[in-house]
Amino acid sequence: MEDEREPLLKRLRHTVRHHWLTLAFVGGFITDFLLLNRVDDVVDNTILSIYVVLATVSLLLFYAGIAQRFGYTWSPRVQRGASIVMQYAYGGLFSGMLIFYGKSGALLSSWPFLLLIIAAILGNELIKNRGQQLVFNLFAYFVGLFSFTVLQVPVLSGHMGGWIFFGSGLLALVGVYLVVQLLTFIIPNYLLLEMRKIVFVILGTFVMFQGLYITNIIPPIPLSLKEITIAQSVVRVGSDYEVVYEPAPWWQFWVRVHETFHPATGSVACFTRVFAPTKLATEIQHVWEYKDPKTGKWVHHFSLPFPIVGGGENGYRGFTAISSYHDGTWRCRVTTKRGQVIGQQVFTIDSSEKPARTERQVE
Repeated sequence: MEDEREPLLKRLRHTVRHHWLTLAFVGGFITDFLLLNRVDDVVDNTILSIYVVLATVSLLLFYAGIAQRFGYTWSPRVQRGASIVMQYAYGGLFSGMLIFYGKSGALLSSWPFLLLIIAAILGNELIKNRGQQLVFNLFAYFVGLFSFTVLQVPVLSGHMGGWIFFGSGLLALVGVYLVVQLLTFIIPNYLLLEMRKIVFVILGTFVMFQGLYITNIIPPIPLSLKEITIAQSVVRVGSDYEVVYEPAPWWQFWVRVHETFHPATGSVACFTRVFAPTKLATEIQHVWEYKDPKTGKWVHHFSLPFPIVGGGENGYRGFTAISSYHDGTWRCRVTTKRGQVIGQQVFTIDSSEKPARTERQVE
């Protein structure tokens, strides 16, 4: 029995040694999955901050090991240990960003930005050339740091907007600049050979992030949509809201509200909960649109902005309603003041039938 176990253990050890960087990277994902919850939580922010510190220190130690700064005996060990920590930190930082950025904004609007983070994750495993690896490591570090600062600055300052986003990006640029300056003392010749590529990639990424923000592709972090319900009516009762909606058929267990709206009261309401961090006060809007059956394009019908204040565990509640509508495909979009999509609900209005039944829920 022991003879049979020995080859199995050898294969297992070989697999672990061969994929230890991947395992460390996945370990960061697992940590986030278990611990991260909300963007303004002290524990969550501490974890993300630790990832940034670990990524910074391990990046410097990794190249110090390559440069034999710790002698012939310890340098390989430092390099190997730092690479594991660096992969764990990148895995945790990227997965944390995917968790929070994925919650913030509609996927159809923000997918290019999320795809950039995923590309950084995949590139982390695929690039093996040492010269390309230096450029990529600094690129991945900048993407992670940029995403972190754009997330943290609004949470800490209580403000959102173009200047906040630009300033957050500048903080990330300063962070990468300081790391590059430290690397000039560790690997001066090696860094000099790759400096032009590094400057091009980092500044190019910075400009691209600004472009993604201007075109509203960057998710409106740190806002996130907790609930959106297309309802027959919404009435405020004291500090609560009474929401009447048509429930989905029993076999559509994955949704709560019927995807086809059958009018019963002469109006269509859109009730939402939007989470915002404790200090944040901003303005959002409900935008009602219908799809033109001839062109297939969305046509603006009605919009109403209103202020929200952060801090509620279940999100800031609000609703709008329209009484002028027609049959067809509609959507209610929840956006920031400048048009970044927090979330949306697409539905069909069919006035040929009445709702089979309705339910009343206090929110």
